[in-house]
Amino acid sequence: MGTSASSKGPGGGVPMVPPWVPPVPPIPPEPEPDGKAGPSDGDGQNGPAPGPQAAPQQPAQTQPSPIAPAGRFFGARLNFGKFASGGGDRRHMQRGLRDYVKKGYGGRATTVSRFGGTASTAGNLYGALSSVASGQAAAPGSPLDPALLAGRSAREVMDAIVEAVRPADGTQDAEASRAAIKDALSELLTLFPDADLLNLTEDQRGTAIERFVAIDIHQRAMLDIGKAIQDKAPTATVGLARLKEVKEYIKQTVAAAFRKLRGAGHRVTTGRVNQVVRAALEETFQVFEAYSR
Repeated sequence: MGTSASSKGPGGGVPMVPPWVPPVPPIPPEPEPDGKAGPSDGDGQNGPAPGPQAAPQQPAQTQPSPIAPAGRFFGARLNFGKFASGGGDRRHMQRGLRDYVKKGYGGRATTVSRFGGTASTAGNLYGALSSVASGQAAAPGSPLDPALLAGRSAREVMDAIVEAVRPADGTQDAEASRAAIKDALSELLTLFPDADLLNLTEDQRGTAIERFVAIDIHQRAMLDIGKAIQDKAPTATVGLARLKEVKEYIKQTVAAAFRKLRGAGHRVTTGRVNQVVRAALEETFQVFEAYSR
């Protein structure tokens, strides 16, 4: 089932947010009360822009991370095990995600902080896709140098984007995010078969970010608690099916979060992608945490 399902996940007595995780950006300011668009956000798109005149923002994480208690993921693993062994009752999966946020990370705020790397990588991914689409010259030796990518296959271009956006650093987070970037771009090409990865439209870049966020959340969650599905599923085939169900549920929840943000005037654009992703993380983990049945 791959690295994510075979990991035992972190235990107690360690910081809930490892020191290498970058701080999450502030949430985006609220749109103008009259519905008018604010100044350009730097991508040629109108929308509320952060700055001295923006509404107060939540500060990035500055407090030391709480130390995880023993048995932090017990409830999440128990419910995921029931989901795997008990016929795939979605309520067990939802309870597992609830306990993952509430007990595994002590609530939504710490969970969002733990996914600071997701927001940071999303910003780097959007920036890389935007730069190549605009024809901006790459830095010498960059994997995204047009001269190096000329005539390359889509898979080779994906590999170059992964190397440029999230170089390997020996951490599970980097490994998971690298896989999430590649999977997100693969899904993008499935949705838009004629898309050019080196010249994506704004909507296509936004879709890539949304898919990356969903897949990265799934990768991290499975590293933490996915082994419960592998251990309790009656067969490997059932286990793979259950893992796919979890992934699809997370993707649906993340997609709903991004739709809600777009409806409120918060779109993924250059200069705002990190903040919008942070807000999507907040919304997603709020949904998980609030499940009560």
